[in-house]
Amino acid sequence: MEQGINDLIEISQYYGKQKDFVIAGGGNTSYKTEKHLWIKASGFSLATIGEAGFAKLDRSLLAVVNTKTYSENVLQREEEIKNDLLKSRVEPEKGQRPSVETSLHNLIDFAFVVHTHSTKVNGLMCSTQAAEKTAELFGDQVLYIAYDDPGYILFKVVEKAVLKYRAEKGKEPAVIFLQNHGVFVGANTIAEVKAIYEELIAKLDAVYGEEPENEKLPVDKVADKIVPAIRMMVSSEGLKTVRLVNHTLLDNYLQSDNFPAVSAPFTPDGIVYANSSFIYMEFNDDEAEFLQAVSKEIEDYQQQKGKLPKVIFANGLGVLVIADHAEGAEILVDVVTDHCRIARFAESFGGQHPMTQKQVEFIESWEVEQYRSKISLGATAGRVDRKVVVVTGGAQGFGAGIVDELMKHGANVVIADLNEEKGNEFANLLNSANRKNKALFVKADVSNAASVENLVFETVINFGGLDVFISNAGILRAGGLDEMTPETFELMTKVNYSAYFLCAKYASAVMKLQNKFKRDHFADIIQINSKSGLKGSNKNFAYAGGKFGGIGLTQSFALELMPSRIKVNSICPGNFFDGPLWADPENGLFVQYLRAGKVPGAKTIDDVKHFYEAQVPAGRGCTPIDVMRAIFYVIEQEYETGQAVPVTGGQNMLN
Repeated sequence: MEQGINDLIEISQYYGKQKDFVIAGGGNTSYKTEKHLWIKASGFSLATIGEAGFAKLDRSLLAVVNTKTYSENVLQREEEIKNDLLKSRVEPEKGQRPSVETSLHNLIDFAFVVHTHSTKVNGLMCSTQAAEKTAELFGDQVLYIAYDDPGYILFKVVEKAVLKYRAEKGKEPAVIFLQNHGVFVGANTIAEVKAIYEELIAKLDAVYGEEPENEKLPVDKVADKIVPAIRMMVSSEGLKTVRLVNHTLLDNYLQSDNFPAVSAPFTPDGIVYANSSFIYMEFNDDEAEFLQAVSKEIEDYQQQKGKLPKVIFANGLGVLVIADHAEGAEILVDVVTDHCRIARFAESFGGQHPMTQKQVEFIESWEVEQYRSKISLGATAGRVDRKVVVVTGGAQGFGAGIVDELMKHGANVVIADLNEEKGNEFANLLNSANRKNKALFVKADVSNAASVENLVFETVINFGGLDVFISNAGILRAGGLDEMTPETFELMTKVNYSAYFLCAKYASAVMKLQNKFKRDHFADIIQINSKSGLKGSNKNFAYAGGKFGGIGLTQSFALELMPSRIKVNSICPGNFFDGPLWADPENGLFVQYLRAGKVPGAKTIDDVKHFYEAQVPAGRGCTPIDVMRAIFYVIEQEYETGQAVPVTGGQNMLN
């Protein structure tokens, strides 16, 4: 790989990782030699882009676009240009789609071109004084281009301006500002690119002054009685992810007097990701009235625009974003926050200058932007695709195995555990993979009602609802009547039995609300029980008693909740010999059982392990994938509830 490509990757990732310059798929970069141009292909993120993310183009074939006459019909013309760009690819077999701004990059006579939608630059570009203030701040060292539709028309406008600039100044413009769009910076080294950007931002900062800190604001606890209903309203064609956020910047524009400043789009990117308009609502502490009103607003929006809203400003609650998946929701939060920052920065230059209705209509109908939106916000796939699942005790052992499989199959998963360090580490590891679904860690004590209630609340505001609650957390302290203390017995009962009640109580409230607004929506409460819940366990009565009781709760909850299409089932695994519960060298069950003398004649841990393996017809312990197959069955079927499903390798057989 030549040095120029290495430098292109470095500068792309440098700006791509900074949300002040690039959000989601916005912006693009290029490197050129005399014969070839490498440019970011659509659908690749600048933050993580490598060599494979750049389309290599033949500059002699690109030159055709400069001279060719295209159709007068806007949409037909853009299709013709798209095809000519595709023809210029040196390696068409890679299937890459060159950026729509390729011709602009080819025009600018510098080795490196870095185009970003810098928030601070757009504070100027999306203001009413963009032209005059650009001249005042930067003089004739930059080129300012008034807004025109992206694509061929914009290219021809910029081409004319660049040729004029060259003729008058005898040099190439290193900075091109585009009204309501962003900035192009060109240079022959990436060090020069960085220096130019630093100078631009420094001059703008001198005008803006110090930006107020954007502090996270608490979300009203009533949200879990509202957000799941809205999620169902927008999930007629597949489950959506809905996220509720609020911080000081958003809160300012949630006020009815201030909302008009952000009610219209500033840039094409804003339309691609967040649609051309938001819904605005007032929440006045009446949940039923608010839900009725927002239902009508969503219905009206769909009828008028032929699509679902993506952003709802709800004064009194916060901002709700609606996406196909969790990654899309994160992008929308960034886009809306950026939109509000632009509005605030624009106040320094006479106020906001949004796009016109005609400009908006072009972007909404433009195939190129529809393609980019589809690539960035498309759907996931899997057996639990886009479901929201909570797994208690999910940071390790069986729980971690369950979480891992759920993530592989498209679920958004909340890892609930007391172990904060392991939980956050696990969630970060899962989220480092290139997935559109996300994991979230919430510290939770399942034996504490307030903690479980908060767990469900955090699930709702981050993902929009709750489709599956897996009550997996449990503890085991072996011992007979002589050894067992009342305190240990009560602790085990609290965690293994009473906690299941708490989980079902708070999870079912959200699930019932969802079913009220989408009657064909099924949800699941699943208890990870044990083979000890099917048969008594010698010198392990505290654990077995709690698990027996859990099956009684499962059957009773099932009768109560099935009218709301909430299925309740227990999964009863055999022994997970490789997990920490059994294999921990200090306090695992092998060690405990050896000490308690539970296995006659056993002298070593291996003796204990062989004893238990010999009791399983399958000849081995249970694994997370064995349990997951039962979980998938329980979730996918819609007819069985109140069951205790054994996963014991034949060790326990039901009559």
